[in-house]
Amino acid sequence: MNNTLPAPLDVRLMNMTATVLFLGCALAVLAVGGGWLLRHPAFSIGRIVVEGDLVHTSALSLRANVAPQLVGNFFTIDLQAARRAFEQVPWVRQAYVRREFPSGLRVQLQEHDVVAYWGAEGSDTLVNSRGEVFEADAGDLEQDNLPRLMGTPERSAELLQMYRQLAPALAPLGSGIDSLQLTGNGGWRVTLDSGAVLELGSGSTQLLMQRVSRLVHTLPDVAQRQGRRVDALEYADLRHESGYALRLRGVTTVSTDAQKAAALRAASRGRRAGQNN
Repeated sequence: MNNTLPAPLDVRLMNMTATVLFLGCALAVLAVGGGWLLRHPAFSIGRIVVEGDLVHTSALSLRANVAPQLVGNFFTIDLQAARRAFEQVPWVRQAYVRREFPSGLRVQLQEHDVVAYWGAEGSDTLVNSRGEVFEADAGDLEQDNLPRLMGTPERSAELLQMYRQLAPALAPLGSGIDSLQLTGNGGWRVTLDSGAVLELGSGSTQLLMQRVSRLVHTLPDVAQRQGRRVDALEYADLRHESGYALRLRGVTTVSTDAQKAAALRAASRGRRAGQNN
């Protein structure tokens, strides 16, 4: 019968010490090797691939402007910080950044698609198709017929939505919208390409569109009665409950539902008088 005697205590302690020392050395080697690996020039960011439909920004200028702001290499770079750096470039709305081994980044960019100017004349602030306000060099724009929206930035999407409803509604007047303003008291003001100013007042979208519809459908007759055409319109105040006040070049008049009804009654009386005679 073979009996295995336990190793003496000092032997067990020596074995444990050797194991600990071995593990410590292995970890030290890994740490040194990892540190060397992380600092090795082969993993420095040296290649940035830019993708996306770029109109106002070139991939070359993007790389030149953003690369100095990137900190770290393939392993240590903060992708969220890199994304923010790209999105600070004018015209860039959104950026998606991912690593490409061993030393590259691939960036997918989305530019702002501008639909309007924002704010006072001469401002470099613009509005994209989502109603978001952003800053860029307006001189880069190829379009010269964009409308101007004015109001508080937090209501920019509302302004764009209102413009999209008003533009086709006012089209029969033969003049596009030059600017749309949401005033401090919540009223809407439209300036047409012809220079005519329309005070729409405040209220629900449905109410405002009813006011515009009334103007569009009655203005030709009102202007004709004054010996003018629609393009003679200089100013219209649609805030009246029963009609609107307007100014034509050389003429100032008011058109209300009550006045139109009175005119129709007078015309009817005139026709009856002629028949009796």
